[in-house]
Amino acid sequence: MKLKIKMGIDLLMTVLLLCLMAYQVTGQKLHEWFGTGMLVLFLLHNILNIRWYGSLFKGKYTLLRTMQTIINISVLISMLCLGFSGIVLSRHIFAGLPIQGPMAIARIMHLAASYWGFVLMSIHLGFHWSMVLGLFRRLCNRKKTPAAFVWLMCFIAIFIAGYGAYCFHKENILSYMFLKQEFVFFDFEQSAVSVFAGYITMMGLWVFIGFYTVKGLRKITSQSRRKE
Repeated sequence: MKLKIKMGIDLLMTVLLLCLMAYQVTGQKLHEWFGTGMLVLFLLHNILNIRWYGSLFKGKYTLLRTMQTIINISVLISMLCLGFSGIVLSRHIFAGLPIQGPMAIARIMHLAASYWGFVLMSIHLGFHWSMVLGLFRRLCNRKKTPAAFVWLMCFIAIFIAGYGAYCFHKENILSYMFLKQEFVFFDFEQSAVSVFAGYITMMGLWVFIGFYTVKGLRKITSQSRRKE
């Protein structure tokens, strides 16, 4: 039951993440509501996984565990920055609260943290993508997936990652992440389908990278243990 709740929260967070990135489609008010929902779900996600924090200083740190820890802590930092800056910049939901802060700093913080958060959360999802695949196999009631289907899925994954890399470069996301540009220029004439397709494939790119990074590190660890 707890696992189902966790996966449900993670699915909602993934959907909300895409909606939050598509600001030109949702507009300011919906963006704030989605952001508030994302913050609540993120807090619930951390409460349900509170044991992870208790195990931080226990056990041996492999390269894979080190990378996962860095990504998780980075996601936490980006979400805290987004929560703080979002409340300061709020024009609707939190506008009536006696919360003030440096608007210029909050705007820059929100810009950088939003794109870093998008990339880091996508990588985090990629680190746990094997669980998603396992659930898919159970839903299809298959212990072994046909080879032809596996190859088809690999081709689709490579295509999505490739197009995601193109969109990532086209949208100049790195310039926002490293604050080379401090303003985002949204194309409000772009269709909703095109906007979401772009962000879905960009998310797919980082999920792809995260998933195959984990596979590669596990293979390296397995080979090193055999040599020992």
